[in-house]
Amino acid sequence: MMRRCVSIPFGRAAHTHVLYTKGARMTQSRRMLVLRAVVEDYIRSQEPVGSTTLTRDHDLGVSSATVRNDMAALEDEGYLIQPHTSAGRIPTEKGYRYFVDRLATVMPLSEAQRRGINSFLSGSVNLQDTLQRAARLLAQITGQVAVVAAPSLSKSMLRHVEIVPVSVNTLLAVVITDTGRVAQHILNVAELPDMTVLAHLVNEINTQCAGVSLAQTADYVRRMGPRDAYRSISALTETLAQAFDGMADDERAGELYMAGTSRLAHQHTVADLAPLFDALEEQVVLMKLMSSLSETAQSAGVGVAIGSETHTPGLLHASVVTSGYGRTSAGNAGGMGTDNRSEINDFGDEIQTEPVTEPVAFVGSIGPTHMDYVTTMAAVRAVARYLTAFLAHDERHTND
Repeated sequence: MMRRCVSIPFGRAAHTHVLYTKGARMTQSRRMLVLRAVVEDYIRSQEPVGSTTLTRDHDLGVSSATVRNDMAALEDEGYLIQPHTSAGRIPTEKGYRYFVDRLATVMPLSEAQRRGINSFLSGSVNLQDTLQRAARLLAQITGQVAVVAAPSLSKSMLRHVEIVPVSVNTLLAVVITDTGRVAQHILNVAELPDMTVLAHLVNEINTQCAGVSLAQTADYVRRMGPRDAYRSISALTETLAQAFDGMADDERAGELYMAGTSRLAHQHTVADLAPLFDALEEQVVLMKLMSSLSETAQSAGVGVAIGSETHTPGLLHASVVTSGYGRTSAGNAGGMGTDNRSEINDFGDEIQTEPVTEPVAFVGSIGPTHMDYVTTMAAVRAVARYLTAFLAHDERHTND
């Protein structure tokens, strides 16, 4: 008995495979839209979200039963969790991470919002006042804890130095950096130097080292000592070089300005917030976390750590959003009203991106994992951009 082999034409098989692949891709895209809707609804209501609510409130183009199946699949994949058998779903840490990375956009603030930020912050009288105002403003916008760090000396460049005698064996070095920081160092000497020679030393440092890092300034000052013009004060040049070295090695943020802890306390019970408040007390740990996060920020200039990603026990149920501020390589500070570049994410959303900035400090917001990420990320980025513009304007004003 002869067997007949029935073959499927190659073209039909390929077409079937393409349709299957396209269908699977469409299903996965729809599930991610369902995930986005769940995250948005849960952030707004803080109540478990069901399929009926999603079908009613979002234009997903499918039935409630299909949405229910998608939510079950998302739960199996670890993006959602069902707290109770009869309840809807809530996002997991993985779900929030996907939302932040792929779905949420850093929306530019409206013109009115930008004017409001400019108006509030432009009334400041100096860098310290500006940073304090920035923390209060960010806490007011987000309803969360705001943290603003002053620029660290290790990332600053020399703007100007002055050395003045304060006693027969003591000089005071006053160092002003490009970030507005002012540092004072006591220089102990065996006897006061010749004031003319000292004046020449200071003038040369200001001429040759303005705009140079403090570490490079230390090297330059150290090389000045053996020269004939400064041999009589070689011990002083070494002492001054060591002072610059100490500032260059100072990795600490000058100060941390915090606001919003009382506002957050009014929204939650004290028991829920106890670990968070403990974490806020550990300023060194907090500074390292937020500084590192701001330096590895995404293309939109904002870094986000969610729950366990913070590697901080007190922040296991919190999220941290931060952005660095400082020098920009784009030739301008971007300004509050300028969005320099944009790109399109996986779902066709336009994401505003930043000119490349060398952070000297950070702006951050700390709140629950169900925080409004879109608003928080936009506010953090806007305040960071303002501070970058403030530093650039302050430097231009000084150089004019």
